[in-house]
Formats: sequence, structure tokens, C-alpha cells
Amino acid sequence: MRKVIVDEWMTLDGIVQAPSYPDEDRAGGFRHGGWHRPYFDDLSMSWTLENVTSAGGYLLGRRTFEIFASHWPEAGEEEQALAQPLNARPKHVASKTLSEPLEWHNSTLLHGEVAAAVAALKRECGDALHVFGSTELVTTLLEYHLVDEFRLMIDPVVAGDGKRLFREIGELKPLVDSEVTSTGAILATYSAAKA
Repeated sequence: MRKVIVDEWMTLDGIVQAPSYPDEDRAGGFRHGGWHRPYFDDLSMSWTLENVTSAGGYLLGRRTFEIFASHWPEAGEEEQALAQPLNARPKHVASKTLSEPLEWHNSTLLHGEVAAAVAALKRECGDALHVFGSTELVTTLLEYHLVDEFRLMIDPVVAGDGKRLFREIGELKPLVDSEVTSTGAILATYSAAKA
């Protein structure tokens, strides 16, 4: 069976909305876009690269898919270590509004109910499927107990409002591993198994 691993950048208060760019996602009046950039260092870049390159494929929600599909196929030379696996490996997209064929190479829509489609993918042999961003998809995966592991970069900043990764999930998630970066961010891995 394959694992599903959720990779997220989040603030100390659990916000995952718009980490990279000021105008990435202003939903709900969010005004702190780009909060993550000051906390990225060589260690966190290696951690991100390991997460991307170890994946057998990716699970993406529609908004994250559209952001990635507009960037990674045209990524510059300095981004090719991340772009190559993202462009080449299978991408499974949860969307009720997109239709196939999807333009980004090796991308397909999940058909039917998302939970059932992801459960079927988990039953296949292969390397783990990684989820980046995609908060609505992650919420569904959590509801149906389809996440095996969380890999979080927790930045030492408080946003106060915005989209949160963990909403009322009601279960403890035990820490498996952690490391602190030069910027004070924590790279933490949590098991989705009940503590």
C-alpha cells in the first residue's frame, strides 16, 4: 500500500494560506500573503527537495494544481531540481470544475468521490503520494482517515487569521521527528496514527 503524506508550510498559529506570494490567495480578506519567504534557508530547501523527489506522485486540489501548472512547466534553470519531478511524475487532481484533458503533463482528475478515489490509489503499490497546499483536499483526506503522515515547516510567525490546516480533527498526532532551521522554523514530521 502507498502512503499519503501531507507537506505544508504553516505559521505558528496553524495558518497555511498564501505562504509564497502577496496575491497568492486573498480569500476572506487575507492580507499576509508571502509570510513564508523570510524563513526559507538551505536546510528547509533540502527538506522540501527531499519531499518532492521522494514522491511517487502528487495529490493536488484545484487551486494548488492551477498555481503549480502555471509555474513549474516554465520554471527557470535554478528551479529544475524541483521542477523535474513535479513535471514528470503523476499528478492526481481533485476538482469539480476542471475537465480532462488537463494540460500539465501526466495530470489526471480524480473520478467519483475524492475519498474513494484516494483510497483506491493508496491500495496500489508504489512510493508515497504527497499533498502540497490543497487545504480543502487535506480536510477531506483527514475526515476519511486517509493521511498517513504530516511533514510541516512551522515558521516562527503568527498570522492571526486565514485558512488553517487542522480544523476540529479531535485526535492527537504524535511527533516522529523534528529539526530547527537557522531562521527558527521547525521541520516536523507527525504520524497520522492515533497517539
